[in-house]
Amino acid sequence: MEYRENIGVGLDIGTTKIVAMIGKKNEYGKLQILGLGKAKSLGVSRGVVNNITQTIQSIQQAILEAEENSGYKINDVVVGIAGQHIRSIQSTDYIIRSNPEEVISGNDIQTLIDQVNRLAMLPGEEIIHVLPQEFKIDGQAGIKEPIGMYGGRLEASFHVVVGQAASIRNVGRCVQSSGIELSGLTLEPLASSDAVLSQEEKEAGVALIDIGGGTTDLAIFKDGIIRHTAVIPFGGNVITEDIKEGCSIIEKQAELLKVKFGSAWPGENKDNEIVSIPGLRGREPKEISLKNLSKIIHARVVEIIEQVFTEIKNYGHEEPRKKLIAGIVLTGGGAQLNHIKQLVEYITGMDTRIGYPNEHLAGNSAEEISSPLFATAVGLVMNSLENKTQSAYKIEMKQNYKPQHNHIPAQNVSVEEPKQTEEPQIEEVKYTRKQEEKEVETTESKIKKSFFDKYVDKIKDFLDNAE
Repeated sequence: MEYRENIGVGLDIGTTKIVAMIGKKNEYGKLQILGLGKAKSLGVSRGVVNNITQTIQSIQQAILEAEENSGYKINDVVVGIAGQHIRSIQSTDYIIRSNPEEVISGNDIQTLIDQVNRLAMLPGEEIIHVLPQEFKIDGQAGIKEPIGMYGGRLEASFHVVVGQAASIRNVGRCVQSSGIELSGLTLEPLASSDAVLSQEEKEAGVALIDIGGGTTDLAIFKDGIIRHTAVIPFGGNVITEDIKEGCSIIEKQAELLKVKFGSAWPGENKDNEIVSIPGLRGREPKEISLKNLSKIIHARVVEIIEQVFTEIKNYGHEEPRKKLIAGIVLTGGGAQLNHIKQLVEYITGMDTRIGYPNEHLAGNSAEEISSPLFATAVGLVMNSLENKTQSAYKIEMKQNYKPQHNHIPAQNVSVEEPKQTEEPQIEEVKYTRKQEEKEVETTESKIKKSFFDKYVDKIKDFLDNAE
């Protein structure tokens, strides 16, 4: 069987835009973006699908544009999950091993995962992510990697992310109805953090604030481990709405004003700075003071940042062991607002920088893709590549490939099959062995991977049964 490239596809279903991004690793291990598709998001509000038909149309438009730009045909995608229904809890669980004379294996970790999976949730909620914090073996604390060690009692603390099952299934329904398969789900702030944070920042302690259109997402890392996540149900759209009401103009003009002239710091504008907005259908133009505009923006941004800062305080960032030495990283479309960095530093007293996904991107990437606006999409592509998916094929390869699988309704057959048949091949042995070693040796990837697969399978089963 011919060699197939490891191509990743991310689908960012946001409140203002839907982005499909296709990418692969180049010879230097950097992410090369092959295609990008954008569409206005019409059926999503505050990160939650509220109109299935419109969302499907927007997804199809973004997918088509990415395919046309790249010359690849998309089979499946990793999708970002967000929305105010997302919450996180801390959980501790343990198992008593039947044979403490044997070293701890991946199976023991799996047993622990299965126990966490049985946690009692609120009605209608389901677990999305189980993220390991640290392990204890026979009371010995602070163990990050238990596999290969001896012990009878294996205990672990987990950061568990939960969300409304119906909201997540609606996303799955939209993706499948768009003619593509769902290969994975990940929390959007986790995807963004993969794209814009360095490992050093995660070790030192950092808070990632992703300001989107409908929500503002927070992810806190310390000692290289995710410690806290939260979703604030406000984003850039609320600021646009405030400008619309405060200046008595239409939404399109309000968004344009925010992007072109908006500032989060009122002191930066002089009293005599005025912008003229064309009137509707022959009416007189409207004159708007930029100082008033920045006052409107400032009031709402302060509210959003204060809510995020409350979450950072809830995490306990002032405790010596929980100190966030690397401060705050801002990303998402809202991070492009003028002077927002200075305002965040003023409110929180923490060092702040704007997070661009360019660290992981190939040097010749388009400037547009390096924008904070696409941080989540870049992170989703990276996530897809980590899972060794073959999520897209060259159009001509797809055409040659299709007749062999005629009339098979589930497209993901063509994605999953090569994975299994590659293993016996001699030319792929080195690659496969590396992959196996990674899965066996890394507890965190073991937990992420097994939970990821199980949850996606659960959604697929639900959608298949609902047909």
